[in-house]
Amino acid sequence: MMVPNRDVLIDQAVQETGLSDFGDDWFFANIDTLIPSLNRQAQLSPEGVYGAQHMIVSSLIKRLRHIQLIKDNPEILDEVVHVSAVLTGLPRTGSTMLHRMIAAAPNLTAVRWYETQNYVPLKGETRGVPTARREAAKDVLAYMLDKIPELMSIHPMDIEQPDEEVIILGQLFSSSMIESTYFVPDYAQWLSKQNPHKAYKDLVQILQSLQWQDPERAEKAWVLKTPGHLMALETVLDIFPEAKIVMTHRDPVSTVPSYCSMESSLYKMGSEDISRQDIGTYWTARLKSWLDNFMTVRASRGSERFIDVNYKALTHNPVQEGRRVLDAAGVVMSAEIEAGMSDWIEANRREHRAVHKYSLADFGLKADDITAQYQDYIGAYV
Repeated sequence: MMVPNRDVLIDQAVQETGLSDFGDDWFFANIDTLIPSLNRQAQLSPEGVYGAQHMIVSSLIKRLRHIQLIKDNPEILDEVVHVSAVLTGLPRTGSTMLHRMIAAAPNLTAVRWYETQNYVPLKGETRGVPTARREAAKDVLAYMLDKIPELMSIHPMDIEQPDEEVIILGQLFSSSMIESTYFVPDYAQWLSKQNPHKAYKDLVQILQSLQWQDPERAEKAWVLKTPGHLMALETVLDIFPEAKIVMTHRDPVSTVPSYCSMESSLYKMGSEDISRQDIGTYWTARLKSWLDNFMTVRASRGSERFIDVNYKALTHNPVQEGRRVLDAAGVVMSAEIEAGMSDWIEANRREHRAVHKYSLADFGLKADDITAQYQDYIGAYV
């Protein structure tokens, strides 16, 4: 079994929706590059082939419905999106905790997990009442946890919690979400060489739509987050000129094997045999390339827009670090904001979850080798 070509998948999306306008179809080239990589490298199981095909078709359906939503409600494009902060950094550096904690501030907002699954209202929804999407997200999360029960100990998930817009960019076939779900090194390498500008312009339009959909977001500023922003940092700086880039830092000797463990779990959903050795080799180099891009962009653009957060400081005193980040991002602190952050930390303590178990040796890695590969980054930021 193989994933069919783009024309077959487009026809499925068109037949299901009765729509045919994709707007700017710049992302078709991404699909054309992804499919051969899926079929050649991802070692998909029959269930994986079905899942990959469904991923592509459902993403196309969302694009069709999004373009139609804009046509029906052109005032969406009048929404002014203000992004106060963009959180990034390697995976497993505390960015999820920091993101969800500061997004709890009453004057800030973030993309919620159920919105990443369907960023366009489902049939029958009324504006501001996304009941259908919440129910659909519950089903998706239940399926994921059935397949990967250890996921909650690695990356806690809740349909109402803020999550990564990398998932939305992935539905535009333009983010690290795809290589994190399927082992597709050729596609990932190709994507690294593409200009991400159009993907991020479309992300802004989707944020405009989400803001329009939820009147409670009026006057609120956005906090975005994903490690994958490291791949497109120059574009992020340009597309969100008012935003501070919040960079979380942790020793790669800890982050790399932790993320490899997460990837090992995620690949199991669709692949028959991606070895742990391959995962360790691939992601050690891939994550380093993200940091290399970060260091290059920061050197060329300067540090004025960057806020550095050390993992140890964050885990030791998260509210203090959250206060520092918000202050640097121009958010006026209040007792209500500080209470919101404290309440979030109390409700989401690490000890409330199962231990995430992994080791360097699981993935053929050695601490000295990682330290040597990442020495420039470690010397500058850890």
